[in-house]
Amino acid sequence: MSREDLTMTPNGNVGPAGGPGPASSAEGGRTPASGTGDVARELRQRIAGQFGRSLHIRTLDTGSCAVCEQEIRLLAAPHYDLHRLGFFFTPAPRHADLLLVTGPMIRAMDVAARKTYEAMPGPKVVVATGACALGGIYPEDPFVHGDAGKVLPVDVWIPGCPPSPLALLHGLLVAVGRLAEKTPGLTFLADGETR
Repeated sequence: MSREDLTMTPNGNVGPAGGPGPASSAEGGRTPASGTGDVARELRQRIAGQFGRSLHIRTLDTGSCAVCEQEIRLLAAPHYDLHRLGFFFTPAPRHADLLLVTGPMIRAMDVAARKTYEAMPGPKVVVATGACALGGIYPEDPFVHGDAGKVLPVDVWIPGCPPSPLALLHGLLVAVGRLAEKTPGLTFLADGETR
């Protein structure tokens, strides 16, 4: 499902254009479970099943107003507690599995964004977060690219201005699925370790 296929419903859910409900993931049109607890449980199971350990996120602000970053920070608060799900934020791109991009991708960030992406070990996933990163706020001009996809290969798009923490969790769930698609048959367990 591409970002063009998504619309925001009146109750705040993101769903396919022309249809109500939350966005479906790439696995056969399946919709995520409702409620924070169900989404959290599903995330924890997917990460443990695919990676055996944790997934590290590097955030990259490419000229945002910082509201998306506030929502991202809420994920680490006790209510959502992203760490219990196996997600950790890292300041170093060399330790990151997932790049979470916010902002309209100003042209001054071109080199920094590419260097950050290239420093990440593979397999890696790029998630564009918020309306600015999706190209919905700032049009392309001499100072702004307009969306993150013009500079980085974006795998998952999370709409919203700002996206809610639950929308961010759902986007991370889809990103884990995309990462699993990039690594069929590969596990991240240590030699001799069992699940």
